[in-house]
Amino acid sequence: MSTLTTHQHEGGLAVFLIGARVVKPWRPDAWLPAFAAMGPMLAELGRDPDAGLLHARTTIDADLRGVTVVQYWRSIDDIYRYANADERRHRPAWLAFYRRAHRVPGAVQVWHESYAVPAGHHESLYADAPRPFGLARAAGSIPASRRGRTARERLKSPVTSA
Repeated sequence: MSTLTTHQHEGGLAVFLIGARVVKPWRPDAWLPAFAAMGPMLAELGRDPDAGLLHARTTIDADLRGVTVVQYWRSIDDIYRYANADERRHRPAWLAFYRRAHRVPGAVQVWHESYAVPAGHHESLYADAPRPFGLARAAGSIPASRRGRTARERLKSPVTSA
């Protein structure tokens, strides 16, 4: 029988997806800096838990032309605060991207999606996952039975005592 777990997080949170996709591979001068900027930003956030990033995971697109970073944050406000802080790595990288995009339009597609997820509106299930993944890696995991047997039950019920 499988061991079933779910994430431990109780409150609201934000999920932020950000990605870059190479459109003109022959112009690395235009797209490589966009790809190279993400690592230092994630390292900066990793050194500062008060910034609000709970966990991030990078995936490579199936066609190998792009990447997506899935990020779990405490709140949308934490994302905005980081993105707009002049003393942080994001704002200068974003301004540099705009300058390059103006010189070489269409060389790289950069995109993001933000989701504000209220408390009680997130659910997860992990089967036989000895190493936490996704939201459970960001917030810890508990036996799924503490939230409910089905996804519908886990969405509606708070964690019960063991």
